[in-house]
Amino acid sequence: MSRTLPGLTFDTGALIALERRSARMGKVLFVAREQRVRISIPAPAFTEWWRGPSRRREELRECFDLEPLGEPVARLAGEALAAVPRATLVDAVVMASASRRGDVVYTSDVNDLLALQVFFPGVRVLHT
Repeated sequence: MSRTLPGLTFDTGALIALERRSARMGKVLFVAREQRVRISIPAPAFTEWWRGPSRRREELRECFDLEPLGEPVARLAGEALAAVPRATLVDAVVMASASRRGDVVYTSDVNDLLALQVFFPGVRVLHT
């Protein structure tokens, strides 16, 4: 029986790490692509990361699915912000997005996202 691998959601810090050619995130990206694991980037995280076109950003952009911010994720993120007032909008959207798919989240801000696990206990958070 084949086991389905969870998808991945990258936050802004994960994208920055990839752009800066972090060996760890490079390996995560390589393995995910090799095993055809879906990589999602919620639109607000993409917005924080994108600072205009560059060759590296364009290369990375081809590796993931950009997830628009729809009402279901926006509502869930808003509820998370109410439950965890110190959380940021982008972090809440990243966690809400990942929770709807059962994804694993990669971030450089582990403590910020772990605070949101009170609201999203099923989301696994890993450091970049």
